[in-house]
Amino acid sequence: MLTQLISRVRRNHGLEHATIHVLSEKHKNFSAQGNSNHKGFSLNIYGEISDEAVADAVEEAFGRMKKGEHSLAVHPNCGTVLLTTATLAALAAQATFAFEQRRQKQSHMNLSVLLNALPTAVLAVAFSLIISRPIGVQLQAKYTVEGDLQEMELHSIRPVQPSPVTRLFQLLLTGGNQMNAKSYRITTVN
Repeated sequence: MLTQLISRVRRNHGLEHATIHVLSEKHKNFSAQGNSNHKGFSLNIYGEISDEAVADAVEEAFGRMKKGEHSLAVHPNCGTVLLTTATLAALAAQATFAFEQRRQKQSHMNLSVLLNALPTAVLAVAFSLIISRPIGVQLQAKYTVEGDLQEMELHSIRPVQPSPVTRLFQLLLTGGNQMNAKSYRITTVN
């Protein structure tokens, strides 16, 4: 039961990413954000894309994945990649400061430790930013998305009222620009 539930979430997450890939192939100057569960996914679009274009993209993504384009499930801007990046950067900085604290035989962090470790910490974080993207993409492909939709079928694609969280993402993703925000709920059945 739990395995099937996780599999549905992963397949819906993959379809969410595939939809964003298809939209990106056909439209420019927009941002998208979504989240998936076992019943489907929510998709927030920030920009001038019609309801019909969104529905067409979902259907095209679904069809392409069903025909074997499983790689559409992986997206470089997925939260899995962002979380991997943040985690590795934080660990790199923390490890650098802890190493310098130990090297100076200090029982607590002080200005000397911070100043001596800062250049190395910056390099460690930069290195972690470089390696985290491919690691995050691999983690995403292995654990958080599935490109094979199996018996899954599209049930509905409908516009919904943007939530307050969607409005917050509108500010964050568009840099405060007044890009149009639209939300959709895509449901699937197995």
